Amino acid sequence: MYQSFYRILIELTNGRYSSGLLKRFSQSRWSKPLILQYVKTFNLNQQEFGEDIKAYSNLHELFTRKLKEEVRPITSLPCAVACPVDGVLEDAGEIRTDKKIVVKGKVYSMEEMLGDELALEKYLGGKYLVLYLSPSHYHRIHAPIKGSVIKRWTLGRKSYPVNKWGMKYGKEPLSKNYRTITELQNEEGSLAMVKVGAMYINSIVITDQSKELEQGQEFSYFSFGSTVVLLFEKNKFELEGNLSIPADVRVGETIGFMKAV
Repeated sequence: MYQSFYRILIELTNGRYSSGLLKRFSQSRWSKPLILQYVKTFNLNQQEFGEDIKAYSNLHELFTRKLKEEVRPITSLPCAVACPVDGVLEDAGEIRTDKKIVVKGKVYSMEEMLGDELALEKYLGGKYLVLYLSPSHYHRIHAPIKGSVIKRWTLGRKSYPVNKWGMKYGKEPLSKNYRTITELQNEEGSLAMVKVGAMYINSIVITDQSKELEQGQEFSYFSFGSTVVLLFEKNKFELEGNLSIPADVRVGETIGFMKAV
């Protein structure tokens, strides 16, 4: 009953026009009076902001703020995978050979998530990580490895929330929500970054279309709290041993290691 009620409520408020109105409001000057309250509510660290809080003219500019470069140092360990976002490492596991993953007890179709059979084949038997960004987190996305962008594509339309209620009652948000996928490759192998849109505001903006990315380089951002799913090839990734799940993580920190086979 709760699941059906939740989905009906989301469908009624997650249409084209309601989502558009919320997006326009967040980008308008009318949202500026809410900035200070937002900062207080989510306990944002203003010392990390790239600009003075008075420089933000609306909520969207606050959501997508940049940080001072020195506050997110990038790992220098050999073969390390740097965390691409500030967030919570919510889950990690194996990509099953039947093309499914299990996140928080819910089964997700990898065929639906990627929508690309050729891309999927290379990740079967590999590992996945789920990184959740709440509205309180920094929303810009950075390259986890140095490598070549071999493909970018976009899938989905609407978005269920990706918080604990969305993951429990939503309609498989990781594989059905609006999402963009970026595949990166280097001498250690390939990884796929599935950037999953959140409720109402689907915007995932690519800020750098370069075909080559340096580790830690910013290349996109979310307009609201969202989720990133990282996919690794079989036998080519090992989770950082000191990480427990869930774990608070930040851009640039070592979350694991890629290894050539």
